[in-house]
Amino acid sequence: MSPRVLVTGAGRGIGLEYARQWLSAGARVFALARNPQGSDGLMELAAGHGDSLVTVRCDVADDASVAEARRRVGEETVALEILINNAGVMGAHESLEELDLDRVRRTFEVNAVGPVRVMRAFLDLLLAGERPRRIVNMTSLMGSIDDNRSGDAYAYRMSKAALNMATRSMAIDLSGEGIAAVVLHPGWVRTAMGGKSAPLPVAEAVGSLIRTIEALDMDRSGGFYDRDGQPLPW
Repeated sequence: MSPRVLVTGAGRGIGLEYARQWLSAGARVFALARNPQGSDGLMELAAGHGDSLVTVRCDVADDASVAEARRRVGEETVALEILINNAGVMGAHESLEELDLDRVRRTFEVNAVGPVRVMRAFLDLLLAGERPRRIVNMTSLMGSIDDNRSGDAYAYRMSKAALNMATRSMAIDLSGEGIAAVVLHPGWVRTAMGGKSAPLPVAEAVGSLIRTIEALDMDRSGGFYDRDGQPLPW
């Protein structure tokens, strides 16, 4: 059976490419975005894929929005096999003295709390899915404490480190249900967040990520990997 895949942050960049490539592989995709109608790419996909693509408005930082997205997805499917928490914000590169703590809180709300909020809302659909079932939280090597040699980017680094820890706890808590949970680092990808100088085309990065997701099993649950499935330092 082709998987039923939910992707947050699907309006552009990596999230949009996830939707495109999963659809091409025959999956049914639930594409969540803050403003689906405002994404030309998502609307083009929707026009060409009929019932295979369901677009849903969702702000992962808002409880009511996530609850409404769950209700909407529940009208279309009784189960999911893959949940990809991709929505995220970069936050500012500020010195310690200039750090805007309100912006730090907002970054945490989206990058760290948001994936937990989404996972809890959709967990029942994952539990009803066919095995294997997987939760994929998109992280960054900038969230690695071990790899940090340059400082800066407090909000982003802290939020991704928190997401990494949350994912490890998810993996432990859901192991008895046979649901794998991992964090994946896509690399420096040429998106609106990554910038034009990034060396990696988004289609190439997502193609590698999907191959890694398809190969995930319970033995790899709780891990921190790059797009090719190689372990990364915490």
